[in-house]
Amino acid sequence: MIAFTLARLAAAVDGELRLAGEDTADTIVQGTVDTDSRLIEAGGIFVAKPGESTDGHRFVDAAVERGAVVAIVERPVAAAITQIVVADAVAALADLARVVVADVRAADDLRIVGITGSNGKTTTKNLLARILEAEGETVAPRASFNNEVGAPLTMLRVTPTTRYLVSEFGASAPGEIARLAGLVQPDIGVVLMVGMAHAAGFGGIESTFAAKSELVRALRPGGVAVLNADDPRVAAMAHIAAENGISVRWFGRGPGADVRADAVEVSASGTTATIVAGEESLPLHLRVLGEHHIMNALAAITAALALGVTLAACIERLATVEIAERWRMQPLGSERVRIINDAYNASPDSMSAALRTLAQITGPGQRMVAVLGAMSELGEYAGEEHDRIGELAVRLRIPRIVVVGNDARRMYISAIGQGSWSDEAVFFETADEAYEYLMSELRDGDRVLVKSSNSAGLRFLGDRLGESFS
Repeated sequence: MIAFTLARLAAAVDGELRLAGEDTADTIVQGTVDTDSRLIEAGGIFVAKPGESTDGHRFVDAAVERGAVVAIVERPVAAAITQIVVADAVAALADLARVVVADVRAADDLRIVGITGSNGKTTTKNLLARILEAEGETVAPRASFNNEVGAPLTMLRVTPTTRYLVSEFGASAPGEIARLAGLVQPDIGVVLMVGMAHAAGFGGIESTFAAKSELVRALRPGGVAVLNADDPRVAAMAHIAAENGISVRWFGRGPGADVRADAVEVSASGTTATIVAGEESLPLHLRVLGEHHIMNALAAITAALALGVTLAACIERLATVEIAERWRMQPLGSERVRIINDAYNASPDSMSAALRTLAQITGPGQRMVAVLGAMSELGEYAGEEHDRIGELAVRLRIPRIVVVGNDARRMYISAIGQGSWSDEAVFFETADEAYEYLMSELRDGDRVLVKSSNSAGLRFLGDRLGESFS
């Protein structure tokens, strides 16, 4: 973070400064900011955020022991540390992020990219960060830091030497992207797709469209919207861009895209394609598994080109990315039994894409096994969407379908209804039961997809299987 006097820090978060020890209003702090006392470093600023299961105020002393010099709190605590008392710790985090980014932007050549979409945000963020970090100091979210806490924490890592800030904006309700993107007004906004993820919070696909379009509305005047030409709902955001003086760059598989992919081929070693941008075309080998990640790569390339990076540099750097992130199409196990752990998140679109990838990477003499858990936050659409996935697994001729958890049971029922007989489809209430079954069932040559939402916990089942067959 940039340097602040304690007085200015308090003003930035609209808080009451309560000094401790030898601190004065003019004392300068510039340590990292965190809401997790375990991650505090010497000179750091601890934000005591009340949570669902615990309260950050209980851990102020722990933060002091790790070297925190300031605590932002909602109520004073008995601890030997300067405190800034605010009405809302999460709001204070956002206010501080806004000030920090504005200061750096005013003084230096900081370029900001915001990324949103129902699927693919984290992968696209990682791909774009890999491209940009060779151009200059780049700050990007750790893991999926894309909510009201994670996004500001990422912004607060910006320093005067930062050249690029890549922000990931997630949301489960209308207005959330507008608030997060409004903190920094990105120069470039990437919208990947509009799908059924978080349908319960949004209330339907049209509400999801409105929520994702908030990023386009939040862009800096004269900014660039990077839009998916293959998604009709994303493409419809072009008129919002035009109304707000925002130019559009298109990515996609069709001939109308500014950046497109031709001759796409998928294998167990990754995906190859010819990337075409204007009059230039170059071959790409993306080692990240899944044809759907080509769209994420196209989005990252389009944003990078808008920032002045060459196509050749984009291609060269993307070829070095081996996995998108832990638990996202992560290859585990061995060539004998390959486990693909993709159980960090799941929506109908990402579940369908993962199943199709399983079919594409399974070669002759190998067997497909799909281990599937629930897709969360679908609300009234949950039943029909789980049905659709079970039916798709059968249509893809996946010979072994293992459904785990009562919330996913309809996948099993629909697979049976679609024609999966005998023991081709099986159901288990717990991951432990599924693990015992799989350890006795899996054989040489199997290619196993483990896919579910985070809340289903199958990522840990994927890890166990990976260790067992490594």
